[in-house]
This record gives sequence, C-alpha cells and structure tokens, in this order.
Amino acid sequence: MSTAIEFNHVGKQYRLGLVSTRTLSHDLHRWWQMNILKKEDPYLRIGETNDRTKAGTSEYVWALKDIDFKVEQGDVIGIIGRNGAGKSTLLKLLSKVTGPTVGSIRARGRIGALLEVGTGFHPEMTGRENIYMNGAIMGMSKAEISKKLDEIIDFSGCERYIDTPVKRYSSGMTVRLGFAVAAHLDPEILVVDEVLAVGDAEFQKKAIGKMQDVSKGEGRTVLFVSHNMASIQNLCKTGILLETGQIKKTGLVGDVVNAYISNNLQEIGDVSHLTEFRRIGVTTKEIEFLELTRNIPFKSDSNKDIVFTAKVKRNVITVKTFQFTTLIDNVALGGTRVGMAYSQEITWPEGKNIAEFEIRIPEHHLARGKYILDVWVGQGDITSSYKYFDSVYDSLTFEIDTINGTPISEWHSYWGEGIWASKVQSL
Repeated sequence: MSTAIEFNHVGKQYRLGLVSTRTLSHDLHRWWQMNILKKEDPYLRIGETNDRTKAGTSEYVWALKDIDFKVEQGDVIGIIGRNGAGKSTLLKLLSKVTGPTVGSIRARGRIGALLEVGTGFHPEMTGRENIYMNGAIMGMSKAEISKKLDEIIDFSGCERYIDTPVKRYSSGMTVRLGFAVAAHLDPEILVVDEVLAVGDAEFQKKAIGKMQDVSKGEGRTVLFVSHNMASIQNLCKTGILLETGQIKKTGLVGDVVNAYISNNLQEIGDVSHLTEFRRIGVTTKEIEFLELTRNIPFKSDSNKDIVFTAKVKRNVITVKTFQFTTLIDNVALGGTRVGMAYSQEITWPEGKNIAEFEIRIPEHHLARGKYILDVWVGQGDITSSYKYFDSVYDSLTFEIDTINGTPISEWHSYWGEGIWASKVQSL
C-alpha cells in the first residue's frame, strides 16, 4: 500500500503580536542569512512550546514542532488533544492554508478539507456557485461537478436555499454544505476538523456514516479531528495524540484515547475552572460556561444523584430559554459514551447576566468505574436540531464504587447505558 501523506520533521512557528522581527537591523540580518548566505532563518532557533496555560518569556512560539509521521492510503487517522495542542494547525498545513516554517509535507492526491465554518466559501456567491467554485479549485471539470451536484445538495439538506448567497446561511447550514462538498467531490484525502460539532445530531450521524463509506468502501484517506472519543474510536483505526505542538503518542486508536483520557483525569481534579482548552471553538457563545463545580465526592454511591453546579453567562439578551445536556463517558471503555442526561427547558432569570444552576441526575444506575462528564448548554431538540451555545469536554470526573454503601463486586457495563432526564435548580 502506498504512502498518502508524509510529514518530515515539520514545524510551524508564530511570533506573538508582530509579523516582522520588530527592528530593521533584525529584518536585514534575516534577509542576509537566508537569501545571500543561503542559511536557515536565524530566528527559528528561538521559541517556546505552545503551552497557553503558562506565561512565557519568548516572543516566538512553536504551534507545531518536529512532527514526523506517515499515513498509508486508505487509513483513517484520528487526531486528538486539548485545544491549543496544534491539531487544527496540522490540518491547515496539510491543506496548504498555510505553509510550514521548517520541514516538508508530501500528499498524493486531491485534498478535500473542512476546517472552519465557511472555509473556502465566498459569502456573496450562492450555495450552487460555491459548489462549482470548490470543485474547480480541486481541479475538477464542470461536467464532473454537475454529475455530483444533485447528490451534494441532497446530502446537505440545503436544497431550498441552494440559490441563496451563503452569507445568509446559518453556521449549521454552512457546515452541512461544506461537508457535502468536501466528501462528494472525489478527494483522495479527506480532512475534517471539529466543525461537525456545529451540526445537529442527525447530521453528525450522517457525516460519520459518510466518512466510513469514504474510507472503507472507496479506499480514501481520512484525517479526523474531534473531541468526541466515541466517534474517534468508531471511525478510526489509528490515532495521534498531540500535546503543546508535539506528538505525545501514536498507535492503535484505543491506546491513544486511553492515554489522552488518563492524562486528562490527572489534570481535572476536584473542581474545573474552565479554560479554552476544554472547548470547541465553533459554538455561538450566546450563553457560555464560566465554571463547573462537582458537588458529589470523587468516589460515590451508585444510588446517589450525580450533582454539579454550572455557572453561566448570558451574552445575548434575546435568548430567553435554554437546556443543559450532560454526556457521560466511561474511562475504562476508552471514553465510550454510556449515557446522556438532558434538562427541562429553563427560563433565564430576570435581571441577571450571570447565573448559577444546580444540575442533578437521579437514578443513573451506573456501573462501577470512573466517568468523565461533557456538558453542553443549548436550545432545541437534542435528537435532531439542538443549537449549541457552549460545550465543555472532559470537564468533571467521578467514580462509582459502592451500592447502598456496599462495595460492588460485579456489574455488567451495559447496565450503565441509557438516557436520563436531569433536574435543574436555580441557585
């Protein structure tokens, strides 16, 4: 099997705040070294790893450093890591949105990329026109695109708006059309970032199914970035874990996911004061999480409620109602999702910009083991048209080890699966 993608000691460096080297003498020195003496950029030796949790002393950061791996044709690679680890930068380098500072990248075949909402779309052009433009950019003829046009429009679900300028599309509609274009215009390599999280549950399921068809049935290569460990494990064979711009672990996707989750468990602790590391960047932030605090002990009884407090801020005053959704992942099963709890519709309290709510999940009947909570706040039908205001992944942990105060000796894991309703109390 031939190699589809090859990263050879690739690095990407950025300068914080400034584009040049600040002084004319430094710019001239760089130009002389690179253009006359044919040496490498002297400023590339300067820089720190891209750890946004710590204050640095250097003006240069390495978003990616010494990335070296190969992907065989037909492989499906899951790329995971915290926000800021370099996942999106890696995909942008592969898609030639930006170039590497050092190293080289080789890719064989056309690349279809879905990196950010609206990437590659011209807002003044209609959906139909953007389909043809994207196909032309990928080197396809008008006749080739026309053969796929009906299939693309049908998959996207945007038929009614296909002759409307894209600037009038919602973020969800834009992602639907963007994914349909990227997946159907016969790219040999499909690159998909976390943007699928903007879509509703129905579309996410559809998109995952299409990526499985592309990889298994059509033998194309897929690189998939997601915070959803269940999707990563269902879709991918191998994984890459990035940490502060460097490869922390590669191998079978189950092993890589377990390493990521174990590392997260150590860092989450008893209380989660939120940072952007645990978020996806494509939610609307009409309501955003400020803090999540666990009210139950780390080790808990299976007949006790799961209780935590969410401190949230309303940024758009026209939002009157919302819902909380809590996703429960089993650590022992490699982050497999074993349940979901959703609240009733909540009315935002009058006269407040910031509010606290106690979220309680009763009668969960979870099996013995360690669990991680993902928490969403949004609006709408959670099974089809849920609108994401904010999402926080791997936010809180807890462990079930007793029932009615007695240690659990045996419990089948599938007993812990299910969907529950949570009760929310305003504090």
